[in-house]
Amino acid sequence: MHLVKTSGLRFPLIFRIVSTVYLVFLALISVAHAQTQPILQKFISEIPAGEFIEGATAYGAFLDEIPVVPVLNGQEILGYAYITSDFVSTTGYSGKPIHVMVAIDTEAKLLRAELVKHSEPIVLIGIPDRKIKAMTEGYSGLDIVAEAAAGGSGHDIDIISGATVTIMIIDDSVVRSSIKVARALGLGGLNNDAANAGPTHVLNMDNRDITDWNTMAGDGTVRRLTLDIGQINEAFAETGDERVLKHEEPGEPDDTYIDMQTALVSVPSIGLSLLGEAEYGNLVEWLEEGEQAILLMGRGAYSYKGSGYVRGGIFDRIQLIQGDISVRFHDRQQRRLGDLAAEGAPTFSEMDIFKIPANAEFDPTKPWRIQLLSQRVVGPVEKTYLTFDLGYNIPPQYLTALAPTAAPTMVESDEDAAARAALWQRIWKGKTLEIGLLLGMLTVLTGVFFFQFQATRHARAFYWFRMGFLLITLVFLGWNQNAQLSVVNLMALSGSLSTGFSWDAFLMDPLVFILWVSVAVTLLFWGRGGYCGWLCPFGALQEITNQIARFFKVPQWTLPWGLHERLWPLKYIIFLALFGLSIVSIPLAEHYAEVEPFKTAIILKFARGWPYVLFATAILGIGLFVERFYCRYLCPLGAALAIPGRIRMFDWLKRYKECGSPCQTCANECFVQAIHPTGEINPNECLSCLHCQVLYQDHAKCPVVIKGDKRRAKMASSTDALDRLVNHPNSTATKES
Repeated sequence: MHLVKTSGLRFPLIFRIVSTVYLVFLALISVAHAQTQPILQKFISEIPAGEFIEGATAYGAFLDEIPVVPVLNGQEILGYAYITSDFVSTTGYSGKPIHVMVAIDTEAKLLRAELVKHSEPIVLIGIPDRKIKAMTEGYSGLDIVAEAAAGGSGHDIDIISGATVTIMIIDDSVVRSSIKVARALGLGGLNNDAANAGPTHVLNMDNRDITDWNTMAGDGTVRRLTLDIGQINEAFAETGDERVLKHEEPGEPDDTYIDMQTALVSVPSIGLSLLGEAEYGNLVEWLEEGEQAILLMGRGAYSYKGSGYVRGGIFDRIQLIQGDISVRFHDRQQRRLGDLAAEGAPTFSEMDIFKIPANAEFDPTKPWRIQLLSQRVVGPVEKTYLTFDLGYNIPPQYLTALAPTAAPTMVESDEDAAARAALWQRIWKGKTLEIGLLLGMLTVLTGVFFFQFQATRHARAFYWFRMGFLLITLVFLGWNQNAQLSVVNLMALSGSLSTGFSWDAFLMDPLVFILWVSVAVTLLFWGRGGYCGWLCPFGALQEITNQIARFFKVPQWTLPWGLHERLWPLKYIIFLALFGLSIVSIPLAEHYAEVEPFKTAIILKFARGWPYVLFATAILGIGLFVERFYCRYLCPLGAALAIPGRIRMFDWLKRYKECGSPCQTCANECFVQAIHPTGEINPNECLSCLHCQVLYQDHAKCPVVIKGDKRRAKMASSTDALDRLVNHPNSTATKES
């Protein structure tokens, strides 16, 4: 027999708790539906007009059709201010928008561009703020009319070494949003008539004729950009940067630097000719409705792919540009091609198919171009860049003309909200595999919690299962996907409730969103242990490193119970201090939230300034001697989860009446000392590792189980003796004689 110790929550209390949670949830939903303010609203309340534009006295009222405000000097309109993320997708490495505030004058020239908010780790780890400000200030005077005519590439990009993709995303968002605003307001003679003109042709999807390479190269089906060593050296020399002369490309002037060619292979005739029937069939299965695909082929000394995409998942040397839209390709949108099927096709060193998403607004019937970024190292960590364009206009034989249609109506006022919704939906769709893996992890963990008695029956098997699960948490959720929850997330939620709640902001990172939903559910069932004990990457890192230390016989320190119990409140004090700071200033609270070493150890993988690395290393170092030291005493996130975790409605962990009196086995072996000497488990400190449930049925360690085994063995022995006496009396008598 065993006794389960429970907290004895009464039904009325549970009902009140559930009702309160339900009402709060409805309130959040109502606030979310009531949220109509554009992103610009937040920033014009924080940045005075006079600080943003010299000579300005105030911002005017929001315009009716678009989220733009006039910048005023008295009654005179100096220009118009807006936030790029209100108009275009600005998602960077972090999976969150990069917000740039821009002002454009009445002649469609930029007055100012300022990076006002971002979550880019590559910019946070040491690139000086002055470099970003200098880069954005460089947009002053940019002619948007010229940019619209050049398809957004009529200017040089001021690349900052170490942040290539982030800077190019900022550049792309500034230029494209400015073109959209200028067209919407009719600035500089631009208007939306051409931009809103309906399609005049569609792709001919019935033509499946096979064509040889020479024919396709001659009629423009395949387009080509060729640069030799002499041309690229001359182009860099013309930049005026003397450092490039010391790093010229090696080789003869006539040697090929790059020979890059492209074709639109989602067109049946082109795809069948270049890819072959089998590979084209694979392409059709890969593409979803509305998606297109291009083939890029290259050879020479320079690669259009490079190796940066391996680290960041983004091909930073190429982008597709069409009008005022651009498409930057991710690794999940790329497939390698082994051979060309076209007769007479040359040999290329790299061939790749790139998918163009359906929501990119790409029109395959109109001209587009591939912009190639050529880079040259000019110092230990510095590079300089040039861009070259490979233009493409699909030949008429692949098109079918449409009958003329009426001009489209004006854009609906809720288009921006739809665009933001499409953005997070695209992010979720792009992370289908990662989401599936996380849901699989949550399903397995839920099964372990519900069937913990069966899961913990075999101690060794469960130990290796737990170590394997924690390793996946660390490598996949942490270092690969950066899905590390933080107390900063809670402060962001608190801030959004005061400034205007929007689900879009929290849906931009699907794995973090799913984890927070799982935390909300598990708090009702198991408390904070579901996340802290199993799904926290930094917690997993602590436990794994401690297990390695134990393997090498590093001594383990057990703090006296009195001291241990008095150190518990530290994490609650830290959390309450941060929460109080967040009420005064969220940026200030985020600064002091560096007490969490999560960003250093997990998000940035220790690629940070030495004070942060020293702090994170010190925490992990102490954890080699005191297991989960940070989780026990310092973690503000753990404290934040422990407070609502008090409302959990069940106590799942089984206990014997002998636990704590006299048996102390579980209390002595609990790796975070969450079990009181009297036998009770402290739910605020328990990480649900289930080791006490392993001990609960351990035939070698649990005194209650051992006592039961001995009693059963004694009863079995007595039964055997009685059986022999009853069934074999003669045999017994013979032995006695």
